[in-house]
Amino acid sequence: MTESNRIEYKRQLTDSLEKEVVAFLNYQDGGVIYLGIDANGNAVGLGDCDAVQLAVKDRLKNNIQPSIMGLFDIIHEEHDGKDIVRITIAGGLEKPYCLKKYGMTEKGCFIRVGSAAEPMPQEMIESLFSRRVRNTIGRMESTRLDLTFEQLKIYYEARNLHLNTSFMQNLELLTPEGKPNYAAYLLADENGVSVQVAKYADTTRVDLIENREYGHCSLVKALKSVLERMDVENTIYTKIGYPLREEREMIHGRAMREAVINAIVHNDYSNGSCPKFEFFSDRLEITSAGGLPYGVSEDDFFNGYSSPRNKEIMRVFRDLEIVEHLGSGVPRILEHYDRCVFQIYPNFLRVVFPYTNVIESSVEAQSGAQSGAQSGAQSISVLLILQEKPLSANEIVKELGLRSKTGSFKRTINELLDKSLIEYTLPDKPTSRLQKYCLSEKGYDLLEKL
Repeated sequence: MTESNRIEYKRQLTDSLEKEVVAFLNYQDGGVIYLGIDANGNAVGLGDCDAVQLAVKDRLKNNIQPSIMGLFDIIHEEHDGKDIVRITIAGGLEKPYCLKKYGMTEKGCFIRVGSAAEPMPQEMIESLFSRRVRNTIGRMESTRLDLTFEQLKIYYEARNLHLNTSFMQNLELLTPEGKPNYAAYLLADENGVSVQVAKYADTTRVDLIENREYGHCSLVKALKSVLERMDVENTIYTKIGYPLREEREMIHGRAMREAVINAIVHNDYSNGSCPKFEFFSDRLEITSAGGLPYGVSEDDFFNGYSSPRNKEIMRVFRDLEIVEHLGSGVPRILEHYDRCVFQIYPNFLRVVFPYTNVIESSVEAQSGAQSGAQSGAQSISVLLILQEKPLSANEIVKELGLRSKTGSFKRTINELLDKSLIEYTLPDKPTSRLQKYCLSEKGYDLLEKL
């Protein structure tokens, strides 16, 4: 590998780091800086990578303006047995970025030209500043000032992170005038923002059979509720035939999760629009407002060059490990789907996931009249597991290969209990910590018919 318009190598951390970062921020595609690699692309390694990472973060946070928190990743990697540091920089939306020491002058503003960081002409500086996006959620004032953040604090504490009294300033939840901004409003315990999840009877929007809203709470909590709901809807169809079972999701789970997160993180909230998730009989449509960010082409988008529209939200979601690296979402979707699932318009972006071919479900075909159970594959899996011996809920979760008791799992257990296909081992103490589930006679009868 050689240096290019998007790649810069440095043997060690030098005084010119901020200059190189500013140049990439002002370049529409962003770029990557490798520390511990020489100009020929050979790994020479770094001494204390942890100390280097901390130093880089501190310098980028304090020496560049406007703030670039949420626009860069710092990752420790290993190349040819040597420890190096990779800094990924997104193209920013608040150009021109500059060295705080020199401000918006030719000594403070740089842009990437080929493999070098060149001073930005004053005319370009003035032109970019005049076009600077001013309706970002970081600059918009919150519609409410009495905001609380107990939910956000709980999520941070779950990651062993703690929000001190200056957290609003540290997370950039204040306007330049020191008032709560719209990002703070979105992350607060109570707000007027909600995310819609709708379900239709067929392939059109004529027959709406379900419409739920998740929100009026921290955007983090709303996202987790939406993901749980999507997991419930993403049914796994199963066909059982001795001795094999075939299982399949309607939509690839990881790709769907990335699309949901992208829609919520990159939605343009400045005009009051919210992401929308719609289930049809043949597809899922995920729609977010705003189209592509300013300066990002379709090729940039598909190649994973990130320019976060809401850097404050991105910062929080990365702290909570909801998102991993800048620009990783779209490439992960493209690992499983073609580009054609994306529909890009000037004012919105839509992802359309067609369902996989549905496998005939034996539980629906053979037990509908007898039990009315509509739980699909997970119901059958639970029945098969319990025919061996009684198990607790946690033991069933482990056998199913789940990480926790998801909403889909809880609904399946309740349906099986309601249909008398499974029973409590301690029926008089349903909430006992010793409680387990066992197969009923009706459950055994159903499995024999399968």
